[in-house]
Amino acid sequence: MAALIETCGLTLHFGGLKAVDGVDFTLNSGEIHALIGPNGAGKTTFVSLLSGRRLPQSGTILMDGTDITALPAHVRVRKGIAYTFQITSIFPRLSVFDNVALAVQARGVGDLAGRTRAALARVGMEGLEKQEAQTLSYGHQRLLELTMGLALQPRVLILDEPTQGLAASEIEGFIRLVEGLVPATTVLLIEHNMEVVMDLATRITVLNFGKVLATGTPAEIRANPAVQEAYLGA
Repeated sequence: MAALIETCGLTLHFGGLKAVDGVDFTLNSGEIHALIGPNGAGKTTFVSLLSGRRLPQSGTILMDGTDITALPAHVRVRKGIAYTFQITSIFPRLSVFDNVALAVQARGVGDLAGRTRAALARVGMEGLEKQEAQTLSYGHQRLLELTMGLALQPRVLILDEPTQGLAASEIEGFIRLVEGLVPATTVLLIEHNMEVVMDLATRITVLNFGKVLATGTPAEIRANPAVQEAYLGA
C-alpha cells in the first residue's frame, strides 16, 4: 500500500515533558491503523500534530509526498484530514441535521441538504434529523460526531477514543461501521479497548514516553515482549 501520511523526526516538548519525541510514522492508504500506549504516551499530542491543531518544534509531515508540516488545521481539512475528538465536540443546541450540515458546508460547495441526509443515512441516523443534539444519548452523540467527520469526506479520519463510554452493543455497531469505511477512507484510531484494536486494526503503532516502541500487525504487537512489558501486560 502507498504511504498517505509520513512523519520524520516529529517532535513537540512541553518544558521538560517530551510529549512527542522524534517520531517516524507511516500511515498507508486504505488501512485501519491503531495508535496505542499507556496514558501520557503522547498519542493525542501526536494526532494533534497530524491534524494541524498543534505545530511541531521539529520534524516533517508529508501527505502524498507533499510537506504539510506548517499548514493550519482548516487547510488540512480541505486536503482531507478529519479529526474527531476524545471528548464529544458537537453543537449541543443545534439539531442533528444542522450539526452535520455545518460539517458538509465546511468541505465546500454542492447539494448541502442532500449530502447532509446522505451522511446521516450512512450511519443510520436519518430518523433523528430534527432532534436537538444535546438530547441524544451519549452513544448517539459520539455517532453524530463521527458523522460530522465523515461529512467532511476525509481521505484520513482520525478517531480519538471513539468507543469511550459506549455500551457493548454500541461498540459492535461502531466496529462494523468503521470496517465499512475502508478502503475509501483511511482510519487512524486511538483506542484503549484492546478488543476493538485487535478486531479492527490492520497495523498497530505503540507509543511510549513520546517515542515509537513498536509497529506491526496485531499478532506481532501482541507477541512483542517490549510491548507486553510497557503496556499489554500492565
